[in-house]
Amino acid sequence: MSKAIILYGPPGSGKGTYAALLVNNFDFTHFDTGRYIRKLLYDSANQKDEIIQREKKFSEKGMLCTPVWVLKIISQVAEKIAAVGWNVVFSGSPRTIFEAFGRDADERRNDEGGQSKKTVGLMSILANLYGKENIFIFELKVKPQTSIKRNTTRVACAVCGQPSLFLYTGRTKCCAFCAGPFEKRKDDNIEVIKTRLREYQERTRPILKELAKEGYKIFQIDGEPAPYKVYQEIIKKIK
Repeated sequence: MSKAIILYGPPGSGKGTYAALLVNNFDFTHFDTGRYIRKLLYDSANQKDEIIQREKKFSEKGMLCTPVWVLKIISQVAEKIAAVGWNVVFSGSPRTIFEAFGRDADERRNDEGGQSKKTVGLMSILANLYGKENIFIFELKVKPQTSIKRNTTRVACAVCGQPSLFLYTGRTKCCAFCAGPFEKRKDDNIEVIKTRLREYQERTRPILKELAKEGYKIFQIDGEPAPYKVYQEIIKKIK
């Protein structure tokens, strides 16, 4: 049976790094919600889209995008991935209680009979697609100062997206994979990172408490050590 892994943690906790390692070493596909959304927000074809421009302003302030909009996107992708039988790893998604569990949406009427219907959250979708027993949830714990340091020093290749971990490798001149130039994410500045940390604590982390109540497997991992050590701990839990 295929597996679904969800990696939670504050900005800079290594969610994307460990997702990439799972993809490289096991039969996983990575759905990076943040990267997928940023691609939509900065696509030149979407610059006249009012909804995209609204979400872009939220993102650049370090705020989470509108949950209804995000849930629609990630649900569609999750169903497509499961349809071909792939294992999937999500980095930081679902990000809000609404995205995770949905709610009764009275404003959304059923075309037949005018009855209200429930907005289905991503966790119900994943449970139906993979089975609750095949969903593994990890919380990567790092200190706020670690998060700020990692985010203000990180860059990624402008061509292939490969990150460079300057904390461990020093300031290399170009991407080690394709020799492309590095670029810094637009939202990686101290004030935006502080907002993102607050958003994580207030809007994302409460999901873990609700997931525990519903019987999901949740593993807390110390995210402070070097990435390869953290990754080894994740693999132990999965096996």
